[in-house]
Amino acid sequence: MTTSHSASGPSEDRATPDALLHARTGTDVSPEDLVLASGKDITPRNMEWAKRKLAKEGPAALDKMLP
Repeated sequence: MTTSHSASGPSEDRATPDALLHARTGTDVSPEDLVLASGKDITPRNMEWAKRKLAKEGPAALDKMLP
């Protein structure tokens, strides 16, 4: 006897929980990482923005920007 999955959608046991969806590898987040993740060019102005954001929010600043 073969068991088939419902075609109505993905099974809950196959979906990745939101808490596990992240892009960081556990390494430090640099201002360059934050600028690039925001879709901006690396310019002195954007680097200053990223430095302030990292100082205020820490590495979570990158997590907030990425899906």
